[in-house]
Amino acid sequence: MHYTKITETSSNHDDLEKMDTMSLLHKMNEEDQKVADAVAATIPEITKLVDGLAERFEKGGRLFYIGAGTSGRLGILDASEIPPTFGMPHTRVIGLIAGGDTAIRKAVENAEDDGVQAWKDMMEHNITDNDVVVGIAASGTTPYVLGGIAEAKKKGLLTAGITNNPGSPLAIAADIAIELNVGPEFLTGSTRMKSGTSQKLALNMISTALMIKIGRVKGNKMVNMQLSNSKLVDRGARYVAEGLGIDYDKAEKMLKKYGSVKAAIDAGV
Repeated sequence: MHYTKITETSSNHDDLEKMDTMSLLHKMNEEDQKVADAVAATIPEITKLVDGLAERFEKGGRLFYIGAGTSGRLGILDASEIPPTFGMPHTRVIGLIAGGDTAIRKAVENAEDDGVQAWKDMMEHNITDNDVVVGIAASGTTPYVLGGIAEAKKKGLLTAGITNNPGSPLAIAADIAIELNVGPEFLTGSTRMKSGTSQKLALNMISTALMIKIGRVKGNKMVNMQLSNSKLVDRGARYVAEGLGIDYDKAEKMLKKYGSVKAAIDAGV
């Protein structure tokens, strides 16, 4: 297979060790400004994924992120924020990383080279044909991710690949290819930088749009967020007060009585 592995091409900047601190930071920022445009170019593909997800979620399907290293950690980060932000069970969006939970904090040698483990990891969750698997790999060549996508596709699941190398094996293998072409990294090959940032932006868009589509948002508010600390109770009370046109104290009482912003607003309408 012949394609340009952009994530390994030489940086647009050299002699980094000779730059003063401000120059280093300005040059990094210049590169970062390219990321949003790269993500924007993939919105048609992200749209297909979100619509496919929403259709399957309504049937009880789930979203699985699979990845290794930085990509795996970003998937886990996005999955872990769904319950507190949208009040969804942690079993609906699941992040899996090569090497297991240990790899969230520490690199696990050779874990990403295992082409069968991702499917084994998914099988622990009793996969169904309504589930969707999104593989995340800047290189687009990670065996853990490729193996998981191949097996999921074979079983009839909808698959997507988020990669920073257009035309890579992941882009070809997945049903939906989200190819985030951010160009060479500021530090050659360090995909925790622009590539990782672009992946984070794409994941934000995927999960947030999905939650909006399935009714977990009202207006522009997180009406199903978990009220797990005083800051969120305060935010929730303000949302209720605004939604019902009542004073803060009454809104706070209603929030505590009904347990969520949505339930309080529904009860007061």
